[in-house]
Amino acid sequence: MSALDIAAAVRSGERRATDVLDEHLARIEAGDGDIHAFNLVTADAAREEAEAVDAAVARGDDPGPLAGVPVALKDNMCTRGIPTTCSSKVLEGWRPPYDATVVTRLRAAGAVAVGKTNLDEFAMGSSTENSAFGPTHNPRDLTRVPGGSSGGTAASVAADFTPLGIGSDTGGSIRQPAAFCGVVGMKPTYGAVSRYGLIAFASSLDQIGPFASSVADAAAMFDVIAGPDPRDSTSIRDYAPNASSVLDRGVAGLRVGVIRELSGGAGTVDGLSADVLARTQEAVDALAAAGATVEEISVPSATLGLSAYYLVAPAEASSNLARYDGVRYGLRVDAPTTGEMNTASRTAGFGPEVKRRIMLGTYALSAGYYDAFYGKALKVRTMMLREFAEAYEKVDVLVTPTAPTTAFPLGERTADPMTMYVNDVCTIPSNLTGHPGISVPFGIGEDGLPVGVQVLAPALGDELTFQVASVLEAAAAGGAS
Repeated sequence: MSALDIAAAVRSGERRATDVLDEHLARIEAGDGDIHAFNLVTADAAREEAEAVDAAVARGDDPGPLAGVPVALKDNMCTRGIPTTCSSKVLEGWRPPYDATVVTRLRAAGAVAVGKTNLDEFAMGSSTENSAFGPTHNPRDLTRVPGGSSGGTAASVAADFTPLGIGSDTGGSIRQPAAFCGVVGMKPTYGAVSRYGLIAFASSLDQIGPFASSVADAAAMFDVIAGPDPRDSTSIRDYAPNASSVLDRGVAGLRVGVIRELSGGAGTVDGLSADVLARTQEAVDALAAAGATVEEISVPSATLGLSAYYLVAPAEASSNLARYDGVRYGLRVDAPTTGEMNTASRTAGFGPEVKRRIMLGTYALSAGYYDAFYGKALKVRTMMLREFAEAYEKVDVLVTPTAPTTAFPLGERTADPMTMYVNDVCTIPSNLTGHPGISVPFGIGEDGLPVGVQVLAPALGDELTFQVASVLEAAAAGGAS
């Protein structure tokens, strides 16, 4: 059953939320040993939430639009009294004293959180192999990665452990694993969803968004979690999207742009596989057949996004992660002096990829190199904002592949960070600009694994991404290759 079907059945009294929960917990128990989507399953707490939903129904109260729907939470979302690790040893034993805003909103909507999912440590990675607790496997092929950094959540939805999941997207960490696992994943406009309670990686890039097995389910979840929050100073005031209301509008008359540099045209980035490009073209053709007008659009700075991102994001991370010092919370390795204790705790607590990015960010911000590296990256970001604004004067939405390839084998790219980083080449631009993007499954590659197609829109165009995604989903169901 879809999330919306479950919610309708629970709200009407046709099904009990506790029974729905038990079914999904049984699936997790039977299958997660092979997949490792979850770091922690919170069965007792989930049962209390499900019982509260059933009690509300029995009283004649409306438990909310997601009543009784099991949800997986990425393990970088704060949950009061429940371990929140970011898949890092440095947060060993930490139990937040508060809930993230998205957790509060999901609970108010009647959703039932079943556990915390695995991720690349502090959301730094593209394969969920950087976790201190071991990798997650792709449910479509257990020898492949699920993508990252929200690989555990994507895997949970793909394996039908939960109909819905929450992830965070700093450079593609919702959309890329959604593509690899064959589910829907959406990154909202920066500020559309509160980041309060999201453990920061790169604060100007991070955004929380939904995973689901269908566009309609993802839209329903987005509508629940979006909206202003006084506890998040970057939250957009007076923004109340209703994505569920636009899913049947179609695309007749819409102008669709295909980004030349990310879709195999002249000057395209390296590494885009032929089968992914073929599925993307089929998606574009489907939009044209549905009444959209299509044209190729050039955004030259899109090819610079990867370089700019891997200066901006590590620079912000080096600052955000300075708080993990062994003093206030988390792992502490005793040593004779405070300085030695700080060093020992961070050395033992952080994994290789996190250390790599902290060092890269610290170097980029250091005296003598700031202007040459970080300052130049900010100029590229500004140029990208300008070029995307010019593109959106010509078209309403942009279409690209979500990821350059289908899911790759576990262990294939861990020894080569640059090869791993290229996985985000198509998704990074919308993080740098703050624009929304959604990945929709559209056919399969030559290896039989899912291909994702990405729809991008200008800031506050979240509803538009869902509108176009709904048409692509229907076209894929009608016979994409």
